[in-house]
This record gives sequence, C-alpha cells and structure tokens, in this order.
Amino acid sequence: MNSRQRRGVILLILSVLCALAAFGGVLVVVGDVNSKVGNEVVAYRVKGDIAPYTPLAPGQFEQVTVPQRWLSETAVTDLAALKDKLALTGLKKGSLLQSDMFVDKPKLQAGEQEMAILIDASTGVAGKITPGAKVNIIGTFKSKKADGPDQSVVMVANARVINVGKLTPLDPKDSDKKTTTDAVPITFALSAKDSQRVAYAESFAVHVRLALVAPGTDSAPNPGDRFYTLEGDK
Repeated sequence: MNSRQRRGVILLILSVLCALAAFGGVLVVVGDVNSKVGNEVVAYRVKGDIAPYTPLAPGQFEQVTVPQRWLSETAVTDLAALKDKLALTGLKKGSLLQSDMFVDKPKLQAGEQEMAILIDASTGVAGKITPGAKVNIIGTFKSKKADGPDQSVVMVANARVINVGKLTPLDPKDSDKKTTTDAVPITFALSAKDSQRVAYAESFAVHVRLALVAPGTDSAPNPGDRFYTLEGDK
C-alpha cells in the first residue's frame, strides 16, 4: 500500500468516525428532549366556536397529541365524558377541552315537565341565568276594570331552569313598529299546575320577567307577597 492509498484509508476512517460522532450527538439531543418532554397523550381541541349552554358531542372536537407533562389535570382525554353535558361558557376554536368547561345537562324529576317561553333579554335575563338556576316567574297585568289597579303576580316561585337558548330577535308589536326586542328562550322544569300558570302569564300578562333566586333558597314568598299593586304598597 503506497502513501496515497494510506491517506485515503485514513480519510475514510476519519469520515466514519465523524459520522458516528454526529449520530451519537443526535441521539443525545433526542434523548435530552424526550427526557424534558416525556410521553405524549391524547387530548381534544375545539373545532369551531361553541355557544354557551350548547349540548356537546364528540363531532365538535378533534384529537391532538400533547406532551403529558404539559397537560393540565383538568384536560379531557376521553370524549365519553361529554355524555349529557352542556358547554358552561362559550368555547373558542382551538381551545383545549377541559373538564371545567362543561356541566351536566339538567334532567326532569318525577312529576315535572319541560316548558319553554321567550323572555325579554334586557329585562328578564341579563346574561346571569344559567341551567340549574332557580328563578321566580313574575307577570304584570293590566286591570280588567277601567279604574282598577294594575298588578304584578309571582306566578311561579323557585322555577328550575334546565336550558337557556340563543338570543332571538323578535318582530315589533303592531302597536310599536319602531322598536325591536331581543328575547331568549328559557326552558323550565315545572309541575302541571305551574305550567298552566306560566302559560296564562305568557298569554295575558303585559310582561313576564324573571327574578334570579339566591342559591340554596327554596322557600316560596309569603302569600301576601305574591301579589303587588302600587295602591296597596304601604
């Protein structure tokens, strides 16, 4: 083997050694990254904006993989958790699904029935009434007598809200063509008698309003407090 051949062999050996060193360096970097990131787990991301109180379904989310150590304890890793659930707040596209983003869908109890009515958004809801809340349903009535007092009546006390719909624009009444009203459909769980009371108020009351009841309050108003007239206010 002459000197030129020896130099070629030496260069070849050096090239192999450099390649092995580079490969070893890559393995070290990959191992370091894996040690910092850890195993990846499945999570779910919102495909598109979801309005508050909307029933949730697996089709509204897409699967992603996230390093386990970067995933919060409330992250949802199984879409079976969405069964009979409602969005608690508005969910934005791209958000990672968390267990505190949804609540159980309220259910009817024995003897109850669902009833939905439209409530003026500005005077009856104000964005604070959510599924599971309790409200007093109040109707205001014009007197049937020309000289009689107008009256407000607590039609139903502690009515349980089971769903809050989307804001809906209503056509103005014939007597007031210049104004439009936004209303929200509210669904209640009511007894048969209370359903009749609410239907009566919706049909004949000038206005139907909701008064949010403080959590933990189950007592009904005193009989004398269910009816109010300005003339009788002392």
